[in-house]
Amino acid sequence: MAEASAAKKRKTTTIQKRPTRASYDYMVLFVVILLVLFGIVMIFSSSYYKAMTTEEFNNDMLYFVKKQIRNGLLGFVGMFIMANFPYRYLRRFTLPAYIVGCILLLLLIPFGTVANGQKRWLWGFQPSEIVKITTTLYLAHFICIHKEYLKDFTGFVKCLAIVAIPCGMIAITNFSTALLLALIGGTMLFAAGFDIKYFAYISGPVVGAGAILVLIPALSYRLTRIKIWLDPFSDPTGKGYQIIQGLYALASGGLFGLGLGQSRQKTFLPEAYNDIIFAIIAEELGMLGAALIILLFAILVWRGIKIAMNAQDQFGSLVATGITAQIAFQSIINIAVTTNTIPNTGQPLPFVSYGGTSLTIAMAMIGILLNISKYQKGME
Repeated sequence: MAEASAAKKRKTTTIQKRPTRASYDYMVLFVVILLVLFGIVMIFSSSYYKAMTTEEFNNDMLYFVKKQIRNGLLGFVGMFIMANFPYRYLRRFTLPAYIVGCILLLLLIPFGTVANGQKRWLWGFQPSEIVKITTTLYLAHFICIHKEYLKDFTGFVKCLAIVAIPCGMIAITNFSTALLLALIGGTMLFAAGFDIKYFAYISGPVVGAGAILVLIPALSYRLTRIKIWLDPFSDPTGKGYQIIQGLYALASGGLFGLGLGQSRQKTFLPEAYNDIIFAIIAEELGMLGAALIILLFAILVWRGIKIAMNAQDQFGSLVATGITAQIAFQSIINIAVTTNTIPNTGQPLPFVSYGGTSLTIAMAMIGILLNISKYQKGME
């Protein structure tokens, strides 16, 4: 009897220690697919007139749609691979990937391509998009192998440096992405358990550094952006033009919108299919359509938080936190820019805006999130 009881106890212990492997979080997968497909429809609606009437785009009304479908397919391949690649194995590559990302940022300075007045492209892709995920992965790994750093301010600064190094390099050419990366890193550090007072200690120097970057004469265009944000009608045919046309689009949609493909402002908005696409969504589908998109992002963020909370280890939890933070902050920033709540930043609407590197990397990140969701402590 005693032996049977002991055997039963050993069996129970074994079952308790066995990793819990569930299926993917299909809600995340469904929402992302829906956003990507919706984005393709809206890119066609907002770009076909410009593509059809512009020789540069071969007068092909499907020019941007075909590129977005190609990018989306690449993204799905990346998502499938990462969803089936055990996320724990990523820890082996986090430091090399982080170093490569920083090297790409350095190469951007002499070899980058200028587009829309800013140097963000290197050989056809945006290094900053890659660096956002490599920094997220390495920071999560670094915190996991140095848990003792959670107990003191010196450890906090060391972890902060991992984010600050790429942020400093990105800020030279792309301040908004540097700010986004800082928000992602800050969220991960907070989730890791660092004392809230540490954030208060560094808030002054961080704000000071940001002010210096804004006020440097060589980067004075940022001051111009702030002035235009405060009063876009001070330059209605110049730098305030896009803001004004975007606001017209938002106001024209009403509750139900003008109808899919019926936007009037897409003929006035430069690159309506890109960062400002939310304005076209609101114009064509109205306040209800815009609210539906916001709801989809809210669901995605909610599921991301659940995955992070139920991850089986700290690495998975922190990576899920970083990915979810990026989706949340980037979508909020994009919509805030469209409504002129904050100055123009040039951040795309995740999964919806036209883009190559941004869409492909974002979908690969979702693949990592899906893989983490397979190994949960008790997913609902």
